[in-house]
Amino acid sequence: MAHAQAETRLPLGGGALLSSLADNWWLLLLRGLAAIAFGILAFIWPGLTLLTLIYLWGAYAICDGIFALGTAISAKGGDMTPRWWLALTGIVSILAALVAFFYPGITALVLLMFIAAWAIIIGLLQIWGAIEWRKLLDDAWLLALSGVLSLAFGALLFAQPGAGAVALVWMIGWFAVVFGCLWVALAFRLKRFKIA
Repeated sequence: MAHAQAETRLPLGGGALLSSLADNWWLLLLRGLAAIAFGILAFIWPGLTLLTLIYLWGAYAICDGIFALGTAISAKGGDMTPRWWLALTGIVSILAALVAFFYPGITALVLLMFIAAWAIIIGLLQIWGAIEWRKLLDDAWLLALSGVLSLAFGALLFAQPGAGAVALVWMIGWFAVVFGCLWVALAFRLKRFKIA
């Protein structure tokens, strides 16, 4: 019923795209769960060394990128516009992870600025995605909220570059958990449109 109602107010081809995204709702769920797991690990080990934090964040960023790309690629039908931002988000996350893995010796300040820039870029892409998804889904506000959270997190990191390592780990952990919860909520909202 919700699917039929949503399809009547969608642009041409939008129903096919929504149906495809709903069929692959679990990819968004995995993206959210990966973020929550990263956040929990940050809380469990707040005394992480910088090198461990870099690798842990890199692992999260690569998982996030793979799940975002998987969602963009698996979505069929409709215009490419509503999902190009997912692909771009995935590529940005994977590139950021590769930089973290191949240049782990960067200083804490450089790492902080790198993570802040990543969060701002991802936030802007998510807000753009929410603007596009509002045509397809009433619950696009979850994606917009996630984007605003990413922007705020990036701005906070830029504004407080001298925060201690433990404070940085806690801040990243909270961001990851809230960010992940928003993705999980969006995944379950999309699941409502899944055709059995």
